[in-house]
Amino acid sequence: MHADTELHLCIINGYPQASRAKFERDHVAHPHDLFIDFFQRYTPRAQCDVLFVADLDTPLPASDALAAYDGFVWTGSDLTIYHDHDPRVTRQIELCRAIFQAGPPQYGSCWGVQMAAVAAGGKVEANPKGREWGITGELRQTEAGRQSLLLKGKPERFKGFIMHLDEVTRIPEGGTLLVEGDHTHVQALAVTHGKGEYWATQYHPEYNLYEMAQLIDARAGALVKEGFFPSEEAVHDHAAELRQLFDDPINEALRAKLGVGDDILDDGIRQQELRNWVDYLVIPGLVD
Repeated sequence: MHADTELHLCIINGYPQASRAKFERDHVAHPHDLFIDFFQRYTPRAQCDVLFVADLDTPLPASDALAAYDGFVWTGSDLTIYHDHDPRVTRQIELCRAIFQAGPPQYGSCWGVQMAAVAAGGKVEANPKGREWGITGELRQTEAGRQSLLLKGKPERFKGFIMHLDEVTRIPEGGTLLVEGDHTHVQALAVTHGKGEYWATQYHPEYNLYEMAQLIDARAGALVKEGFFPSEEAVHDHAAELRQLFDDPINEALRAKLGVGDDILDDGIRQQELRNWVDYLVIPGLVD
C-alpha cells in the first residue's frame, strides 16, 4: 500500500447513461466504483475523478488538462467499439488518442483493452465463439508477459473474471501480447503509442466474486438466450453459489464445483495487475 502517495487519477466510465441506470436497477456496482475501491485501499490519498465519456453532453478534457493527471483508467462498456458511426464510441477513441499524445499512463479492462488496440491502430471484431462470461478458462502468460512488469508476481497460469462478446483481432504497432487464452486469444496487452503507454486486460481484476455474481444475475436473459443456461432461475442459482463462496471462501466443495481457486478469491493475486500499474507505470512518472 502507498499510504503517503498522492495521485490524481481519472477513471473513464465507458458505459452510456441508460446502461448505468440499469446497473442501479439491477443492484450491480458501477465499474468506476470498483476501481475507486481498489485505489482507496492501495493508494488512499489518491484523488479519483470520474468521466462519463459516453454521455455526449460531457465535454472532453483539453490536452493540458489531460497532461495534469497522473494516470487514466478505463472501465468496461456495453458499447461496440467497431461501430464507428456511433458518436458515443468515436469520442472515446478520440479521447484515448489524445491521452496517448498527452503522455500519462493508461490502464483498462475489457472495453479498455479493445480501446487500447483500436486507438493505436489495431482492430476489434465480434468473437465468433460468442460470449465469454463469468470466470475464464486457464489464461497463460506469453514469453513477453513473463518479462513484463504488468504481470510481475502473477502466476504464469491463472483465471480471471470476464464478460464480453468482442475481441482484439489485430494488435497495433507498438502493442505486445502478454496473456493469451483459448476462448479469446488476446487477454492482455501493453501498447506504446505517441508519448504514452497503456497496459490493458480483457479480464477484470477489479471485480470480486460477489460483484461478478450480481452482473451474471443482471445478464440472465442474455445467458439463457445464448444457450448457457436452460432458464433464468438456473442463472440465479449459479449466481447464488458464487455469492455463497464469496462469503465462505474456504468451502472446498463449492470451490471444486465452481472451479474457483485462490487466483479468483485472493485480492493479492487477482489484483496484481492493478498494483503493478501503480508501482511500475504511474509512480515512476510522477514529477516531484
